[in-house]
Amino acid sequence: MTAPEPKAGIMDIAPYKGGDSALEGKEEVIKLSSNETPLGPSPRAIEAFRASAANLHLYPDGGANALREAIAAAHDLPVGQIVCGNGSDELISLLCSAYAGEGDEVLYSEHGFLMYRISALGAGATPVTAAEDNLRASVDNLLAAVSDATRIVFIANPNNPTGSYLSGEELARLRAGLPENVLLVIDAAYAEYVGAPDYSNGAELVARSDNTIMLRTFSKIYGLAALRVGWGYASEAIIDVLQRVRGPFNVNAAAQAAATAAVGDREHLQAAIDHNDRWLPWLHQQIGGLGLEAPPSVGNFLLIRFPGGAAQAAAAERWLHEHGIILRAMGGYGLGDCLRMTVGTEEENRAVIAALASFLKQS
Repeated sequence: MTAPEPKAGIMDIAPYKGGDSALEGKEEVIKLSSNETPLGPSPRAIEAFRASAANLHLYPDGGANALREAIAAAHDLPVGQIVCGNGSDELISLLCSAYAGEGDEVLYSEHGFLMYRISALGAGATPVTAAEDNLRASVDNLLAAVSDATRIVFIANPNNPTGSYLSGEELARLRAGLPENVLLVIDAAYAEYVGAPDYSNGAELVARSDNTIMLRTFSKIYGLAALRVGWGYASEAIIDVLQRVRGPFNVNAAAQAAATAAVGDREHLQAAIDHNDRWLPWLHQQIGGLGLEAPPSVGNFLLIRFPGGAAQAAAAERWLHEHGIILRAMGGYGLGDCLRMTVGTEEENRAVIAALASFLKQS
């Protein structure tokens, strides 16, 4: 028998692998591999999730109307220009399938989120990368890589896994330099963590253009990664396209209820920001003090670069595993000499630094 052939590009996809959650022989682990918030979800979100259990026999609101209204109110955006997805990953995939296909190119920076490549290939398009400048997206390099075949440009701002960002001025220059028929996707999954005065999540570019979309997620600072909720803000024309191609009930009822409650809990959101503002610089200082490099980050994570290259990074990962600690290996992003660490609780952060210190002492 002969299996059916998938369309071109599918077999070029390396399946996405999330951060490990368990270690063989370890009942308890410190998992800092997936950029999850150490504070967990809002108590209001937990309560709303539990309350939804009584209605599991009912279909969810196909338009996610209450959630969209809550997002619009929290961010002062027009509700008609918001769409919700099963995580922002779904919206990335839908954008590629709707706007790119065979013979088209999807452009992103060298160390951009892996789902950009996967979604481009899944749509039959060709993924193209532009070199970064010292682990930072380069507007000049992105614009130089644009061709007549370019249909979408993805820019993660801040970028995962590097933690770097483009200023609002640079984002505007990128948009101005792109052809009008090229869709600019600003993936602002970590926007809530950024306090830099020159940062922009891209909302103002969306407000004055018909060819830009801002993506956001509830998986990071809101602590709802298990429920898969993302959203996008774009022109009515782009939203109309996404509403046509998404599944009719793509965000489940429990996720809608929890996210609606979470977006209204400003106190919990601020607590997560405050925690990150305290421990991100502490970790940066401690890692540097060990003789390791930690490039500046404005997210809730840090890259840890090992001077001994990929071999030392792999040895450090094994050592950490022996001590029940899971960070994220970065070989898939072309950063084999690095591990990525999520900001954890105080106890977790101190445990990682102590384990790294013991590794370097014995190596």
